[in-house]
Amino acid sequence: MGSSTDKLTGLVDAADRFDHSYADLRETQIEALNERFQERRDHIKLLGHRAREAGASEIRDRADVVALLFPHTAYKSYPESFVTEGKWDRLGTWLGTVSPHPISPIRTSDITDIDDWIERLQAEGHYVSCSSGTTGKSAMLPASDADMDWSRRDTVNVFAWGSGVEPSRDRMILGIAPTASVPKNTVIAEAQRAAFGDPGKQHFRLPIPPITVGSLTSMVVLRKKIADGTALPGELADFEQTSKERAEALDEAMVAAAQALVEHRDEKLMISGMWNTLHQVAVMVREMGYSSADFHPDNCIYVGGGLKRAQLPPDYQDYVHRTFNIPATRNFQNYSMQELNSGMPRCRGGNRYHVPPWVVPFVLDERGDTLLPHERGEIEGRAAFFDLSLDGRWGGVITGDKIALDFDPCACGAGSPSVRDDITRYADIAGDDKIGCAGTVDAYVRGLS
Repeated sequence: MGSSTDKLTGLVDAADRFDHSYADLRETQIEALNERFQERRDHIKLLGHRAREAGASEIRDRADVVALLFPHTAYKSYPESFVTEGKWDRLGTWLGTVSPHPISPIRTSDITDIDDWIERLQAEGHYVSCSSGTTGKSAMLPASDADMDWSRRDTVNVFAWGSGVEPSRDRMILGIAPTASVPKNTVIAEAQRAAFGDPGKQHFRLPIPPITVGSLTSMVVLRKKIADGTALPGELADFEQTSKERAEALDEAMVAAAQALVEHRDEKLMISGMWNTLHQVAVMVREMGYSSADFHPDNCIYVGGGLKRAQLPPDYQDYVHRTFNIPATRNFQNYSMQELNSGMPRCRGGNRYHVPPWVVPFVLDERGDTLLPHERGEIEGRAAFFDLSLDGRWGGVITGDKIALDFDPCACGAGSPSVRDDITRYADIAGDDKIGCAGTVDAYVRGLS
C-alpha cells in the first residue's frame, strides 16, 4: 500500500477513528484512492477495462472514481452453467478477472460441487466469500489472507465502539441465527468469541448443519426449475422432503435456543442474530415465563442484517430488548456487506452508521452513473463505497442500497461521515434494480471467462 493508504488504514485501532471529518480526510483519501488505482489497474482485468473505457489514468478528485467502481453484480457475472454443469476450471478463470492475485489452476477432476471448489481454492490462499444467492446466483468475492486478518481485527473494534463493550473475554455467547458458512463469516465469529467470549464456557450456536454455498445454490436452482415447470417428479419429492426436514430442524433449534437463554440467564450474555429469529426466540422465552427481570443487567446484542422481508410487529426491537434485558447502550448494529471488508457501526447517541476513515463513501444517482454534488449536510441516493483496506479484490463497489449520507457531525459527537439508519434497497422500492454500467461489465467479464 502507499503512504496515504497506510495513514488511513493505520487508524483501525485508534480510539478516535470516527472523530475525523470528511473535510479533514478528503485530500488524503483522494491520494490513497489514486495510490490503489495505480497499484491495481494492471493487475485486475476488469479494473483495467473500466479504466480504458473511461480514459482514466489518474484519480484527482472523487468524481474520477465513479467510472472505476464495480457494480455489485460484477461478482455474479459468471455464466450460471459454470456452477450447474461443474465447469470449475472456467469458473476459476472467471474469478481471475476480478482478483488482483493470479488464480493458479487447481485440480478439478474430483470436485463434486461448489463447496469443494471453494475449499480447494482456500487451500491455495484464495478465500471466496459468497453471498446467499437468494436472487438466483451467489456473488463470489475473492479475498486474501490479509483480508481475513483485517476482518478479525475490524469486527472486534467496531463492536466495542458501537456497543461500549470492552473485549474482556467474560461473556457467554449465544448465536441465534443460521448463517452462511463462508470464510468471512467464520473468521468474524471466531474473532468475536476470542475477544468477548469467556474461554471457560461452551458457547451456543444453533444446532443445525452449517448453511453452505452449495446447499443454497442447489435450492435456488431447484426453485427456478419448479417455477419454469422443468423440475422432475423425483426432484419435487426431494425438494418437499428437504424443505420439511429443514423447517423441522429450525423449529427444534429455536426451542433449544430459548432453553439455552433461560439456562444462562444469570450470566453476562452476548446475543447475536437477525431480528426475525431473535423475535421468535424472545416470544418463546416469554411463553416460558421469563422476561427482563430474570436476565443479567449488562447483556449486549449484535444484530446482523435487516428484516429480510420478515413480517414482525411494530415494537419487535423493543420487545427483544425488554425480553433479554438489553440496555439501550448495549444494542449493536452494523452496516456492511460481503462486498466490503469493513464495518460501519451504529452509534449510541445519534442512531447513525459511522464510516471509518479508510472507507470512502459516495452517493450516486439511481443509475449509478453520476456522483451527486455534496460537500456538506445530508444527501440521498445510491450508495457506493471504496474500502481501502481490501487486498484480495478491488475496493470500489456500487451497491443496491439507497442511503442518506451526512458529512456534518453526528448528534453523538463523532465527526465522521454517517449514514441514516433507514437504508432501503432499490430492488424493494421498484421491484427491480438497474445499474447503468452493469450490462457492459457483465459482457466484458463473460467474454474473458
